[in-house]
Amino acid sequence: MKVVALVSGGKDSCYVMMKCIQYGHEIVALANLLPVDDSVDELDSYMYQTVGHQIIVSYAECMNVPLFRRRIRGSSRHQKLSYQMTPDDEVEDLFVLLSEVKRQIPSITAVSSGAIASDYQRLRVESICSRLGLVSLAFLWKQDQTLLLQEMIANGIKAILVKVAAIGLDPSKHLGKDLAFMEPYLLKLKELYGSNVCGEGGEYETLTLDCPLFTNARIVLDEFQVVLHSPDSIAPVGVLHPTTFHLEKKDSNSLEKKEPGLVFEVQGDGPNTPESTRQPDNGTVEHTRNRVSLSKTGKENTFSICCWLEDSSQSSTGLREDLETALKETESQLLKQGFNWQNVLYIHLYISDMSEFAAANETYVKFITHEKCPFGVPSRSTIELPLVQAGLGKAYVEVLVANDQSKRVLHVQSISSWAPSCIGPYSQATLHKGVLHMAGQLGLDPPTMNLRNEGAVAELNQALTNSEAIAEAFRCSISSSALLFVVFCSARTEESERSQLHEKFLSFLDLAKSSRRVLDPIFLYILVPDLPKRALVEVKPVLYVQEDSETDDETRQDQFGEGDYGCWGYKPEEWHQDCVQKRVVDGKICVTILSISTEVMKKLHEPKEEQQLERVTRFCVYLLNKTLYENSFSWNDTTSLRIHFSTSLGVSVKRLFNVFETAFKELNEMSPEGRVAKEPIFNLVPVLGAGNSSASLDNIITCELFSLRS
Repeated sequence: MKVVALVSGGKDSCYVMMKCIQYGHEIVALANLLPVDDSVDELDSYMYQTVGHQIIVSYAECMNVPLFRRRIRGSSRHQKLSYQMTPDDEVEDLFVLLSEVKRQIPSITAVSSGAIASDYQRLRVESICSRLGLVSLAFLWKQDQTLLLQEMIANGIKAILVKVAAIGLDPSKHLGKDLAFMEPYLLKLKELYGSNVCGEGGEYETLTLDCPLFTNARIVLDEFQVVLHSPDSIAPVGVLHPTTFHLEKKDSNSLEKKEPGLVFEVQGDGPNTPESTRQPDNGTVEHTRNRVSLSKTGKENTFSICCWLEDSSQSSTGLREDLETALKETESQLLKQGFNWQNVLYIHLYISDMSEFAAANETYVKFITHEKCPFGVPSRSTIELPLVQAGLGKAYVEVLVANDQSKRVLHVQSISSWAPSCIGPYSQATLHKGVLHMAGQLGLDPPTMNLRNEGAVAELNQALTNSEAIAEAFRCSISSSALLFVVFCSARTEESERSQLHEKFLSFLDLAKSSRRVLDPIFLYILVPDLPKRALVEVKPVLYVQEDSETDDETRQDQFGEGDYGCWGYKPEEWHQDCVQKRVVDGKICVTILSISTEVMKKLHEPKEEQQLERVTRFCVYLLNKTLYENSFSWNDTTSLRIHFSTSLGVSVKRLFNVFETAFKELNEMSPEGRVAKEPIFNLVPVLGAGNSSASLDNIITCELFSLRS
């Protein structure tokens, strides 16, 4: 990509340019923000480093790259973590600056920044990039600061300290000192006081005088003044004010002729009102609305709404139209409940053809936007399913909804070396009531966003590495905190390789295990036609993040009640437990996977083939009901119930839906108090196969039940 680099003069903004080059991008412009008054060294800014701005003008000459500069007119008006367009905010100066760069160099598609740990700065850069249709590149994000500092110095970053503001740093001693000279002392301060060795806590700022990208010349600082801002005896604050400097050419031809017009001053005012957001065009959905079906779980504070369409083969609608209908109807259901998209925690997006992924995204962003979700956009998993084969439309939506705003959302749009970016209105993970819902993870190499090309096992290993990076952001680990792993396997994966996945999965978790309490996760493997980017594997982890650090109970033991849970004449048999995997944690969460294979169907002894489906569905409802009540949960605790069924069953969704709906109605009639909500609480998901191991995906029906007590 062609990149405009945000440069403050600091080591980070220069080193990230070097990383851009390393990953195959091209720096075609520089962008810098500076104070209105040249004599002012530092502004009271939450966003920008301006110390040493007098020297930045030379970067254009050193690199022979155009430099666009704008004087900062705004101030820090919008100080909440997530930024929204605010007139006269200093962030709008960045918007005006980059808008002009993009106007003059239309080929630019990305912006680089030196963000390492500041969510405040990263989110603002990402917000501007989103508004301008640019990609944010932040290759230093979440990197180990000690290793990063060593790497910068080793790779030729020549920088000096231009501001100090921390215990152990003295303006009179340390300003103007070379970063390499200061490295041992900065490491010592980390050991003594826990300081950030890269200065991410505001301990110090730097000015780069030379680096490998300065091909024409290096900067030589001749004279400077030390300006003391605070004479505090413990942590004095001071800045370096450059008075004279010159350029030292690197070869005989580099400075013979200065490029004319290499520096551009950007004027103009920022926007005074928020840009209008795209609104969905509802004209295409009216003719498909009569094909809509809905389901909703009965839990009041956390529940699922599912929307699917009946077969569209008799109509001319395509995926765009079907998805727009599903999202419109979902939005309508949310409004009826008194909610909107900002209440949604997670979205399962099922489509009939992954080659239309881009079209699906274009439709998706008409409804789910950053403006509509100020507390964070939902996490998401997108899968191709045999929808049309099962008698469904071409798009299917399931949303998990909460009635409060206590969710914590992790949404990093910048491309970095940390974990794959989410460029768009979906986030890496959402934490709510102790449950971490992670977006589906592909085997993407984070800095390049390319799939690992060594096969399914390599993709799985990378996907798990990415999942662990996201988990660490919530101070947990997939090796110790996972409740459930749903692993989607593409039908394009060779069976011999697919059979190895589970063993490799377990090996990864064993290597990553820590000393913390370890949950025993459930595994569900699902065979699907295709995945985004033609991936072979996608991993969707669900984790339990313990909120009370003093709780030591690993899991809640089975509490077999004395009640009669028998239905339709079923009595407990030893082999029944072979069908059920469950995890009950701290009495709060119950995860149940119920597997029905052809062997189980034979054990049910239904001689009449036409009644076999009814017997299987009743057996599923019986075992799920028994599992819930034996562990002191009820159907009112259900947040989601997915019933995955193999297309080899040869049954349409409509037929299977009616049979399961009847079974739940019969369960209610057998229970005087009424156990299940009257409206359907389940959604049917057609798949090519499923199983508890990647080596055996022969389940006919697999029920995935998640219950949460509050």
